[in-house]
Amino acid sequence: MRLSRRGLILGGSAMLAGCASASAKAPLTAAATVAPVVPPAAPIQTVSVTPPPLDPRGHVRKELMERAMTALDVHHHKIPLRDRMYLVDFQKFSGEERLYEVDLVAGEVKVLRTCHGRGSDPSHSGYAQRFSNTPDSNMSSVGAYATAGASWGSQQGPNVLLDGLEYSNDKARERAIIIHGADYADPDFLAREGKLGRSYGCFSVAHTDLPELRERMGEGRLLFAWA
Repeated sequence: MRLSRRGLILGGSAMLAGCASASAKAPLTAAATVAPVVPPAAPIQTVSVTPPPLDPRGHVRKELMERAMTALDVHHHKIPLRDRMYLVDFQKFSGEERLYEVDLVAGEVKVLRTCHGRGSDPSHSGYAQRFSNTPDSNMSSVGAYATAGASWGSQQGPNVLLDGLEYSNDKARERAIIIHGADYADPDFLAREGKLGRSYGCFSVAHTDLPELRERMGEGRLLFAWA
């Protein structure tokens, strides 16, 4: 079979056109099937936060701090607020700063003065020597209390109510054991007498200390007293 030159040229041209068309389409088809490149995710970094040390200056006696921390856990259902707590060290002389506000978040401790009951110190030595939960004993009571909020009394004026949480202080409401301001807890009384006066079992504080203390104690925080 003989093919004309014209036929060969036309046929060859058609084949070349077909190859060229296929070649032009191939890259588009390949590009459409290539998945996009996703950069690897950055590793998740965890930050470890170490809480500041509790009472870095060592204001609070170690045994008192440990007992108070235990009381926080034991009475957690009655003490929902754990941002700060209040401790009283009845081993100390009444003229010393022995009421502590412990910041459980920042770790810092603020120190104040407070009185003990006249029945706990009948000779007025400045040291509380015995404790009772008995009404009319005029003694201080030890153990864990829950602050019950700011109040006002006809005799003591502004105060903070307390609920005793243990057998050693559960008559606190019946005995009207509260935190209030008193002249015999003021700095001028201490300067004159060399020690604070005695309460009827209440945690009396200086008049100047009471307003801020009353606001910050609020309701649902721990007050723990021990000797």
